[in-house]
Order: sequence, then structure tokens, then C-alpha cells
Amino acid sequence: MLNDKSILITGGTGSFGKKFTETLIKNYKPKKIVIFSRDELKQFEMAQQFDQDCMRYFIGDVRDKERLTMAMNGIDYVIHAAALKQVPAAEYNPTECIRTNITGAENVIHAALSNNVEKVIALSTDKAANPINLYGATKLCSDKLFVAANNFAGSKKTIFSVVRYGNVVGSRGSVVPFFQKLIHEKKESLPITDERMTRFWITLQQGVDFVIKNFARMSGGEIYVPKIPSVRITDLATAMAPDTPQKIIGIRPGEKLHEIMCPCDDSHLTVEFEDHYIILPSITFRDRKIDPDINHLGEKGSFVQQGFEYNSGTNPCFLTPREILEYNKKI
Repeated sequence: MLNDKSILITGGTGSFGKKFTETLIKNYKPKKIVIFSRDELKQFEMAQQFDQDCMRYFIGDVRDKERLTMAMNGIDYVIHAAALKQVPAAEYNPTECIRTNITGAENVIHAALSNNVEKVIALSTDKAANPINLYGATKLCSDKLFVAANNFAGSKKTIFSVVRYGNVVGSRGSVVPFFQKLIHEKKESLPITDERMTRFWITLQQGVDFVIKNFARMSGGEIYVPKIPSVRITDLATAMAPDTPQKIIGIRPGEKLHEIMCPCDDSHLTVEFEDHYIILPSITFRDRKIDPDINHLGEKGSFVQQGFEYNSGTNPCFLTPREILEYNKKI
């Protein structure tokens, strides 16, 4: 499916972009991979690792619609991974977060439509479901923009979908490398915001593979959610440093005890498949239709019960400390 395709990744020098690029080069024969990001040093460093003939590096910001439109010339598939993601930073710098996460999403949509891109997948987050922080609110707006973009497309061939998943094990700024740093520095304790806290847990490779599979599944307008395990933050700390005390420091600004990926308010739109859910659009598309019973891969689904909520705290699958260590080894 990705062979001989030209693929652009916004925010392509991030953890996801590098793993996606690695997977493409290893398993497929893409015509062109365009890394679109604003940090020249990260692009220089990535180019030392990925210097294949298919690689292209574009300096640019998703806030710049003209630059995005130029970069998407001749592109078949787009993965929109660029975002300001740090919850506390977004609380203190709301305008910057809005400009990147909402205006940037709108610019990606316009650039894709202008270039007649075939398929666009935007990466979302569990924090976009019932958001209580600005980061989650901007990503909810972004999700709505990408879903509605299927109506904007009109007679154009471009289709848009969203992939939503939880915390990526070992990604930059996440808790695992933070704990590793504290353990390496032999700190007296590990900080725990709240002993009840849970999070969805996914490896970077699992996230990349899920996105690739959804390029084949998508009709346009779906929000894809993988079935993944949860972890208790206290179990994570125990797994990584069983002999180190844990110190409760309190929830940070805009932080939740548990994360949600499929809100109960969307249960009438949520379809369950063997290894994932989709949330159908709440709006009607004029020129396209999603079949909730079977997708393009022949996978069959069924609507969940009314009131269903996919919540990290009530998730039937939790990792044990031993299983958490196995996950951590995968990074």
C-alpha cells in the first residue's frame, strides 16, 4: 500500500516521525518521504540516520500555510504529527498552543486539499476526549477539523481520518525517560502525582503499525482508537525502581486521574472491532459514507452498548509490574 507512494510527516523529527520513517524504509519502498518540521538541528541529526535517496527534509512550521502547500506538492499520504504536547506548557502558553494545534491543523487540511493529497491521518491523544486542559481542548478542535474536512473536500479525492491513542512508552517528555533519569541520578524518591492515577500504554512501534493499518481501513471521517492496556503509575514506579520510595506531589495543572479515549457521550457513534474501536462522525457527509459493519480490510464491527466509555481506570486490561518492564524493554 505504501510502496511507490510519496509520504509527508509533519513534526517528522519527533519520536513518532523517526519510528515511522524507520518502519517505512525497513518494510516498504516509498517513492519519497518528506520530513516537515521547524528545527534545523533535529533535521540535521535525523539526516545522519536516514540519508536514503527517498528522503527529503523541509524546514517549515505548520503555522505557515504557504510553506505547507509547497511541501505537499506531489504527496500521496500525509501524517500530521506536529503539535505542542506538554500539558503544563500549554496551560501557561495558551495562544502558542492554539496557533500550532488548531491553526496548524487547518493549514494542513487546506494544503492537502490544494494538492489533491489522497489520504491524511492526524494523530490525536486521549486528552482530546472530555478535555479538561488546553492541550486536550486544542486536539479536540483539531479532531473536529479533520473529520469535517471530508465535507470540505467536495469532489476532490482527499479523505481525512484521525488516530487517537494514549501515552507512548519512552517518547520524549514522557514519564519513563523522566523516571530513568531520576533513577540514574540516584534520587531518594520518585515523584507520583497521585497514587490512583492510571494511563493507557502503547509502544511507539505499536502506534506506527496502527497508523499504517488505518491507511488501508479508512473511508474518511473515522476516529480510530486501538485496544491497549492501562498502567497504574505506582506500578510503573515499582517496576522501574522497586527499592526506591514514592513521594506523592499532587496533580499538575490540567492533569487527569484517568484518561478516556472513547467518551460515553459518543457511545452511540462508537463501533467495536476485534483490536480497535472507531468513533463515527456526528455529522453527515454529502459525498461519502462509512460502513460501520465492515471496513475495507473485511473486519467486522458492532456498536457498543449505550453509555460505554473506554477509560484507563476501568480498562479490563492492566499491565503488571513485570509486564511493564517487558514493555519498557521494547523501547
